[in-house]
Amino acid sequence: MNITADAVKQLRERTGAGMMECKKALVETAGDLDAAAELMRKTGLAKADKKAARVAAEGTVVIERSGNDAALVEVNSETDFVARSDEFQAFAREVARAALQSAPPTLEALMSLTPGAESLEQRRRALIAKIGENISVRRFVRVSSPGPLGAYVHGSRIGTLVALRGGDEALARDLAMHVAAVNPAYAATADVPPAVLDKERSILAEQTKAEKKAPEIIAKMVEGRLRKYLAEITLLGQAFVKDPDTTVEKLLKKSNADVVQFVRYEVGAGIEKKQDDFVGEVMAQVKAH
Repeated sequence: MNITADAVKQLRERTGAGMMECKKALVETAGDLDAAAELMRKTGLAKADKKAARVAAEGTVVIERSGNDAALVEVNSETDFVARSDEFQAFAREVARAALQSAPPTLEALMSLTPGAESLEQRRRALIAKIGENISVRRFVRVSSPGPLGAYVHGSRIGTLVALRGGDEALARDLAMHVAAVNPAYAATADVPPAVLDKERSILAEQTKAEKKAPEIIAKMVEGRLRKYLAEITLLGQAFVKDPDTTVEKLLKKSNADVVQFVRYEVGAGIEKKQDDFVGEVMAQVKAH
């Protein structure tokens, strides 16, 4: 039977299960979504499926490295308590090792790897069933550096990799720490999308409307402020965190080095967290009684 990609997508969204598991269930149930979801619950996926929709915004970042190659992964849980547990941390390291050793092209390919008796996806689901929280492998990256490679993890919540051409390991490490601390959005001005530049230029122009100056002066002011903005959001333009009197660009030139690639993961970045109002909940219960 021909199972459409849309049907697989719907079942994945509904159950939180892997693509192959969803496709297999749909084949067995002749494409019936309700029956497929029920079958997956009956075959031992229930605990994981029930928790798939719960927000997992805590977790850890892990780096595994071999020479000038490294893998950085983010694995999420619902609570920091679980994220700090030995089992969770061991699973995160296992995922990072698999990413480093096999260099899978996608997250789905990573989770289908079988470093032991079970695939990483099966390990994840077993961990959900055992711990009782939603656990997800959110993202990963594998970096191969042509030169020194900087790797840094800050408190298990922020992880960075910096690949250099030229320079040395000390410089790469310093820049990895800088990226963790300052969080540049882009490497250089040339990497900033035109739409971002246009939007910021428009905002700055609006801010200067109240200033009583000639149009050509206003234009120069806007461009000057735009250059300052670009210096703040680009790695090369930023003041080096360990020596604010010099920029990262000057530091690299001094060492005859270039940044080939940098990556920064922060646990939960971009995930909308549920804001618990404990006081409000207590007050509501008091009023109810």
